[in-house]
Amino acid sequence: MNFRERAKKLKTDIPAVFIAMKKKETPITAKLIAGLTIVYALSPIDLIPDFIPVLGYIDDIILLPLLVALTIRLLPPEIFAVSQREAEGLWECGKPKKWYYAIPIVLFWLLILYLIVRCLN
Repeated sequence: MNFRERAKKLKTDIPAVFIAMKKKETPITAKLIAGLTIVYALSPIDLIPDFIPVLGYIDDIILLPLLVALTIRLLPPEIFAVSQREAEGLWECGKPKKWYYAIPIVLFWLLILYLIVRCLN
């Protein structure tokens, strides 16, 4: 599998991991790693900032696929297969309308902004 095929597969695997995380049958360790993977994928904060040439994207190219692979390995195969089928049809009707998933990220940035303003005063 070449790089483009893996990137395309990752595009459907991340939503599948998110869907599997919400299922009752998913083991707790897989849910924890899936949660960490989803938070890292959606978080604007990276381990290595993206503005650093070359190194900034290494964590996105290496760490995120490793977290997804670890999560998939911890998931029972039948749960992941169902989640993949659900994830494939996720984008057919346009973007999902669940805006409230952005609330933790917005709250985090508001906290950072508050701390910066507080330190400046």
